[in-house]
Amino acid sequence: MAHNLHELAAATGLELVGDGSLSVQRPAEPAAAGPDDLALAMSPSYEAALSATKARAGVVWADADWRALGLQAALLAPRPRVALAHLTKAFSHPTGVDPGVHPTAIIAPTAKVGVGAAVGPFVVVGERAVIGNNATISSHVSIGADAEIGDRALILQGVRVGARCRIGHDFIAQPNAVIGADGFSFEPPERGNVDAARQTGAVEDAQATAQFLRIHSLAAVEIGDDVEVGASSTIDRGTISATRIGDGTKIDNQVQIGHNVQIGQTCLICAQVGIAGSTVLGDRVVLGGKAGVADHVKIGSDVVCAASTMVANNIPARSVMMGIPAAPRHQAAEQIIALKRLPKTLKQVAEIRRKLGL
Repeated sequence: MAHNLHELAAATGLELVGDGSLSVQRPAEPAAAGPDDLALAMSPSYEAALSATKARAGVVWADADWRALGLQAALLAPRPRVALAHLTKAFSHPTGVDPGVHPTAIIAPTAKVGVGAAVGPFVVVGERAVIGNNATISSHVSIGADAEIGDRALILQGVRVGARCRIGHDFIAQPNAVIGADGFSFEPPERGNVDAARQTGAVEDAQATAQFLRIHSLAAVEIGDDVEVGASSTIDRGTISATRIGDGTKIDNQVQIGHNVQIGQTCLICAQVGIAGSTVLGDRVVLGGKAGVADHVKIGSDVVCAASTMVANNIPARSVMMGIPAAPRHQAAEQIIALKRLPKTLKQVAEIRRKLGL
C-alpha cells in the first residue's frame, strides 16, 4: 500500500524534511531499497549503505545530513524502535478476512456478532458468546459459550477461547493460542510422594501415589484492554476465581500461564516463560525468555527478571533478578564469577594440601 511522506509523518509523529509529496510502496533495508521504497536507516551505521541506495526517501537518525546522503525527503527518527512501531503499523498487511460472517462459520443462534465484525471460514461461536464491533476472527477459531470478546479484537488462525472467558478491547491473539483451558490441578486421595518430598526430602515406597483426583477449574480467564497473546501460548482458567491479565500486557509465543495467576498492567512476558498457579505479578513486570516462576509466588511491580531466571520466592518491587535460583543481579553476577574461578581455586587448594602433606 502506497503512502506519501506527508501521510507517514502524520501517522508516525516523525519530523518530515524535504519533499513530502513523494510516494513510497514499502519500507526496505537501505542496501536493497529501490526508488519506490522507504529506506530504513535509523542509525549512523547505515550511512554507507544509504549513500549507495536507489531510494529517494528514508527514515534516518535525528541529525543525519539527508541531502548529502542523496535523499529527496526524510523522516527523522530520534527513537528508532518507536519509529519502527509506528511505521510497521502504517504498512501492515490486511488480515484477509472480509467483513461479515463467512458461510462456513457456525454461529450459535444466541450469540451476538458486533457491527463491522469479520468472521472467517470454519469459525465456531458458542451459545450466548459476544463478539465486539469491528473484531476480526480468522479461520478455524473456536469461541466457547458465554465468552465475550471486545471491540477491534484480532484473533488469528486456530485460536481457542474457552467458555465464559472475558476479553477486553484491542486484543490480539496469534495463531493457536489457547485461552481458558482447564488448569493443571491434581491431588492424590492419600498423602503422596510430593507431600513427602516437601516435608521430609525423601520418598518412601509406602507413600507412592496410586492415582490423582482432578480439581476442576470452575472459573474462567479475564483479560483487559490492549493485551496481546503470542502463538501457541496458553492461559488456564481459574479454579474458583478467574485467572486475570491486566491492561496493556504483552505475552510472547509458547508461554504457559497457570490457573489463578494474576498478572498486572503493562507486563512483558517473553517466550517460553512458565508461570505456575496462583502466582501474582504486579504492574510492569518483565520476565525474560525461559524464565520460570513457582506457584503461589508474589512478584512486585517494576521487577525485571533476566532470561532463564528461576523464581521460587517472593520478589520485592523494583528488583532486577537473574540466575537459578533467582538472586539480585549483582549477587548472581558474583556467583557466576566465583563459579568460573572454582576449578582454578580447587587446583590451588590441592597444591597447598600436597605441599603440606595432607
